[in-house]
Amino acid sequence: MAFPASRTSTDASVRTVDLSERTVMKVYAYKNCDSCRKALKWLKEHEIEVEVIPIREQPPTVEELRVAADQLGLRKLFNTSGLDYRALDLKNKLPEMSEDDQLEMLAENGNLVKRPFVIDAYSGAVLVGFRSEDWLEKLG
Repeated sequence: MAFPASRTSTDASVRTVDLSERTVMKVYAYKNCDSCRKALKWLKEHEIEVEVIPIREQPPTVEELRVAADQLGLRKLFNTSGLDYRALDLKNKLPEMSEDDQLEMLAENGNLVKRPFVIDAYSGAVLVGFRSEDWLEKLG
């Protein structure tokens, strides 16, 4: 994985990279989720250091979700195949809800968030779900 130089030497032709300044990537995941396990395996194979956060117990914050919604669209943040989504009839309710209300709902119930939910503060990348092609494009 190539990282932009955080420090540059005085010689313009030589770029040095101090990886110690790289912020650890946050991966919100659920231990029983196949997509999450595949994503974590992919990250390990690509030697990307992560902080794994249990999404059900500690969902992403409204601020993190807002950044993701700005990049991906709010609808893509919802786990539409989940039991909670169906039980709450969100397919019919979401169109009537404000964006702020939807973000609050996601921040309060990690089961509603599509997983894995990844934020890389270093690159600014936000990913939901796992497709190795997408991950390679954004993180590789």
